[in-house]
Amino acid sequence: MRFDRVWLNARLATLGGNDLGIIESGAVASKDGLIAFAGPMQDLPTGWDAAGRIDCEGRWITPGLIDCHTHLVYGGDRAHEFELRLKGASYEEIARAGGGILSTVKATRAASEDELVASALPRLDHLIAEGCTTVEIKSGYGLDLESETRSLRAARRLTDTRPISVTTTFLGAHALPPEANGDKDAFIDKVCDQMLPVLAREGLADAVDAFCEGIAFSPEQVARVFEAARTHRLKIKLHADQLSNLNGAKLAADYGALSADHLEYTDVDGAVAMAKAGTVAVLLPGAFYMLRETQLPPIAAFREAGTHMALATDCNPGTSPMTSLLLTMNMGATLFRLTVEECIAGVTREAARALGKLDEIGTLEPGKFCDLAIWEIERPAELVYRIGFNPLHARIWRGQ
Repeated sequence: MRFDRVWLNARLATLGGNDLGIIESGAVASKDGLIAFAGPMQDLPTGWDAAGRIDCEGRWITPGLIDCHTHLVYGGDRAHEFELRLKGASYEEIARAGGGILSTVKATRAASEDELVASALPRLDHLIAEGCTTVEIKSGYGLDLESETRSLRAARRLTDTRPISVTTTFLGAHALPPEANGDKDAFIDKVCDQMLPVLAREGLADAVDAFCEGIAFSPEQVARVFEAARTHRLKIKLHADQLSNLNGAKLAADYGALSADHLEYTDVDGAVAMAKAGTVAVLLPGAFYMLRETQLPPIAAFREAGTHMALATDCNPGTSPMTSLLLTMNMGATLFRLTVEECIAGVTREAARALGKLDEIGTLEPGKFCDLAIWEIERPAELVYRIGFNPLHARIWRGQ
């Protein structure tokens, strides 16, 4: 058998099954951008050959990292709000005073598509530099059809200039724009009847998300968005139970959502419902840290129920201006007490599951895209243990 490339003398964390899937003295082979072999070197097919052979000299190979929850495309920044929070202002107080999401909406609406692409690229480059090969990007800072369309087009365009896979999520029900004059139901009508059909028709969104919270939208309003998403055969995700328990986790599960994200106030019933539905719990320690929250996500309940857990940066200008999945893993372990195995799986296998792409990425298995991260480490725990240190040796996307 002739491969395109073979990476030899590596230690593998394949993430196959329910553990790290460690293989000592392993190899990975690629063909036409896909993994053709991943396993012990001794099991390589007899008589194999390859156009390229790379000696990894004992380095570790994991699947390429996956950031399954970001708001990477936006205008402006909100460093001034960070200062306000340091002085004691709460997230809700800033939002109700016209700051928060709405301040980013103003800057995003004023930015051209080219400007949105240009401002997002440095953030994306930081993720790529740490081995990220797939990123999800949400809209939600336009809140009108023109601006939401421009943001999603900008997100799609990032793949034109960088070797990375991008999935896009329409987050029209993120906040109430000023022109809505406080009428949330009328705005949800626009999201469902005007924005969503156009974005679905133009193929700009892979999924639909909403913010289910007292300062955002009610479960009943979110359910209307989900019904519209179903009509257009779009996948569903949800910002749920971040600041209070509105039973968002159960709502997401009821609609078969790919994931429910944040989840600090989710109860046991919500954890059980998510496990039964196969809805992934996406934990976002960056926002927890930045907002100095004290209510921890119900990790024990998720473990007991068998709920799959992913980790993501939640990269956004207000509550998690973070572009490091390595730091995210450390925060997940330190703040949420996740294990090393849970953290690494959370940014590979489980992140792929949260995007509905586990059949394509997230583990080192034949038939999946050859997206790899090669690390200069002695043991996988180093990826979670270190702070502010990047041990990436090489990043492979689609076999290149």
